Amino acid sequence: MAKAIMIQGTTSNAGKSLIAAGLCRIFRQDGYRVAPFKSQNMALNSYITRDGLEMGRAQVMQAEAAGLEPVVDMNPILLKPTSDQGSQVIVNGEVRGVMRAADYYQYKPQLIPDIMAAYGRLDKENDIIVIEGAGSPAEINLRENDIVNMGMAKMARSPVLLVGDIDRGGVFAALAGTMLLLEEEEKRMIKGTIINKFRGDVKILEPGLKMLEDIIHIPTLGVVPYLHLDVDDEDSLSERFSRRDKAADIDIAVIRLPRISNFTDFNPLEYIDQVSVRYVAAPGQLGKPDLIILPGTKNTMDDLLWMRQNGLEAAVQKHAAAGKPILGVCGGFQMLGRAIRDPLGVEHGGEISGMGLLPLETEFAGEKTRVRAQGVLDTVGGVLSELSGQPFDGYEIHMGRTGTNRNLVHQENVYGTYLHGLFDRPETTRALVRALMRQKGLDPASVQALDMETYKQRQYDLLADGMRQSLNMDEIYKIVEEGL
Repeated sequence: MAKAIMIQGTTSNAGKSLIAAGLCRIFRQDGYRVAPFKSQNMALNSYITRDGLEMGRAQVMQAEAAGLEPVVDMNPILLKPTSDQGSQVIVNGEVRGVMRAADYYQYKPQLIPDIMAAYGRLDKENDIIVIEGAGSPAEINLRENDIVNMGMAKMARSPVLLVGDIDRGGVFAALAGTMLLLEEEEKRMIKGTIINKFRGDVKILEPGLKMLEDIIHIPTLGVVPYLHLDVDDEDSLSERFSRRDKAADIDIAVIRLPRISNFTDFNPLEYIDQVSVRYVAAPGQLGKPDLIILPGTKNTMDDLLWMRQNGLEAAVQKHAAAGKPILGVCGGFQMLGRAIRDPLGVEHGGEISGMGLLPLETEFAGEKTRVRAQGVLDTVGGVLSELSGQPFDGYEIHMGRTGTNRNLVHQENVYGTYLHGLFDRPETTRALVRALMRQKGLDPASVQALDMETYKQRQYDLLADGMRQSLNMDEIYKIVEEGL
């Protein structure tokens, strides 16, 4: 049986995912078989495993840090918001249905057998399981039926480390307040605290650490500095959306849809010296980019209507009319067609017209397409003709059927694909940027793309180095070994 350690936080975005990934890397470096686990994740950025199942990307990132192929057991429950009130519920990688928040709250206890079966399979194959919580365990209105924080810790009999984010302020109050709101049994499960995202001299913080320990009677196991690392982000918390990118030869604008999903598709473009990637939510922000990308979305119809209402659709059509290239991926691809129909009410229901930039129509089906995909891109013409024949290693995940078997569709300067991970291969990323450089009359000879796999592994090593220097790993190993 595996030992367990659980990372919970005082709030969302306290850095739980990164701390868990760092521990996975450290344990792996030290020779242990280690796997990540999060019973329930809420995210729009998902991933398709080798066996065609869907899981959250945070656990994919943690699996990579642990040196493992991602499997859905690492994230048995995935919630993908479809509106402010409801989410698509994915259990063991397959869609169970769409539920309103109140209905799901009552339904959660029925998922415990699925959660524990997944955990049990990991338990048999590993030495250590690093469990991640969600939000905060101090959300006392959610204590009943909890399956992801203290409820999960109890089921796994896992000691807990509580992480607080000092970067947003009030970290001592957050840690002490969280402890105040826990039940006595839950308090005994927390074996240490970690202060995360610190900037400055730790010596100035030390008096506060001593006072905190005196108040909550739990040791502080370390102060992790603000580590400037680059790993996959989670949904709307991504700093990428507000980043003002560098000035560069090539300006790429990604439409920031309200329900944008799988925006990690475009991360590789950011590492090319000649490229700037911006996320745009209003016509006034668009400017005159060299390429507009319409990304994936959890609700194609509602997000297209949003673009129609705020003027971005008209701006995109104007860009197309000027002969500038547009690329639609998944939901963005569907938007570019003539019509979108939803007879089963999978998303919005009914039928709406598309942008009319591709001669295709989409109809939503009741069953989701989930498949890994490898090969080379179909032949296309126009500005981006250099994409023809380039390799890809990605996946498809969509409810719509768009009446084409081509992996890359093209009409004049408008392109569409269902492929996520299109730019994970450096050859394909390089081909895109070189084509855009040639369009502007610039010399593309110097364009080089990053090998993303090598780059990511280096980031995980840097994460482990930073955490080893700032955490009391001897004490953490002791907590893991003693358990509860």
